[in-house]
Amino acid sequence: MKFSFNLTKQNSGARAGEIQTARGLIKTPVFMPVGTLATVKSLNQTDLNKLGAQIILGNTYHLFLRPGLEVFKSFNGLHKFMNWQKPILTDSGGFQIFSLPRARTISEEGAVFQSYVDGLSHTISPEKSIQIQNTIGSDIMMVLDECINSTADESRTREAMELTHRWALRSLNEYKKLLIYDQDQGKPYQALFGIVQGGVFKNLRKQSAEFLTQHEFSGFSIGGLAVGESKRQREEMTEVVTELLPVNKPRYLMGVGTPIDLLEAIRRGVDMFDCIIPTKMAQQGNAYTSGGLVKLTHSNYKFSDEPLDSKCGCSTCATYSRSYLQHLTKCREVLGWHLISYHNLYYYHRLMEAAREAILKERFMEFYSKTLSGWASGEGLGQGSLTVRGAETSERLLGREEAALNHVKKKNRGLLVSEMTLENS
Repeated sequence: MKFSFNLTKQNSGARAGEIQTARGLIKTPVFMPVGTLATVKSLNQTDLNKLGAQIILGNTYHLFLRPGLEVFKSFNGLHKFMNWQKPILTDSGGFQIFSLPRARTISEEGAVFQSYVDGLSHTISPEKSIQIQNTIGSDIMMVLDECINSTADESRTREAMELTHRWALRSLNEYKKLLIYDQDQGKPYQALFGIVQGGVFKNLRKQSAEFLTQHEFSGFSIGGLAVGESKRQREEMTEVVTELLPVNKPRYLMGVGTPIDLLEAIRRGVDMFDCIIPTKMAQQGNAYTSGGLVKLTHSNYKFSDEPLDSKCGCSTCATYSRSYLQHLTKCREVLGWHLISYHNLYYYHRLMEAAREAILKERFMEFYSKTLSGWASGEGLGQGSLTVRGAETSERLLGREEAALNHVKKKNRGLLVSEMTLENS
């Protein structure tokens, strides 16, 4: 079965659709849990199925280094290796290469980098990236792109964008060659997405979108965001790009983000998301709830027998108190990470389902406003008196979430570069 996208409904800029892949149907908008090393951190595949994951993400860079392509050849791909029957999307590795500035070199040919596993030098070209993803057997592949800090100047950003465009065409040519062979062999169909770059410059974002949409990609990703720009810039660039992308193909905002980020992007016409935030924040005792972000390390919860979120139907909220979850987090017990991760991803998936339902009922903006109001007035953020609405609410909420994320990042500053890259994949 080939890859296809059906746009079911549009409402106030938001879209509800269906992506058909070789391994199943994906209803959008959709959040994809990040399984960097063939595992979503702290959860197993049974957990993922129970919480409603439709598709997960794997990382080409890390899987290439370990366990390596020979293993995937032996198992006929990642799906059998990790016992996951649903779709998988693989990133090309561009962001991970970007995350190792002192251990890589970028040229027209590709990226040369030093392995964090054994110290050996490797080269990933656009063609090699497609070959690796083909061996992994993901349902949706990404072209190799040059990811740079979004605060780079226009000249450097243009340079990276134009290199990304040349790499995209090389990736597409290699993809077409392999596609002919795979179809002859009866292998499951793999789709290929292009990646729109251009930093925080409207003119470059427009050039990138206009260039890539001239070519035969199955869908389009918005890359180079959530790497240093402001919330306002991120939303503005997202809107600039989505206005230029084809209506009949899926749009994927890479590496974003918090629940507020997701709703803002859905409002601007994005269909697909991935981010490590639900599991990374869970590791530090931070939970996303209908009442906002709950920091379980706060002393208020030491004696609390309340569930994490009284409106949530997940097994964590049905079984354990905030007091117990705080205890596990402070003791750094793996069970705490697992339980909060499960809740966070369950919450993210219910948020996507609710957004989809609102779009289908043509009530998305009502849902958007009500959800933001609930986060702003809930005790989770400790701001019960906050009554502002709309964009101002979103700005304030995101500010508090970013403060929590920065706190998590500070705790990670002692990690080695390789470990930081792994955790932020």
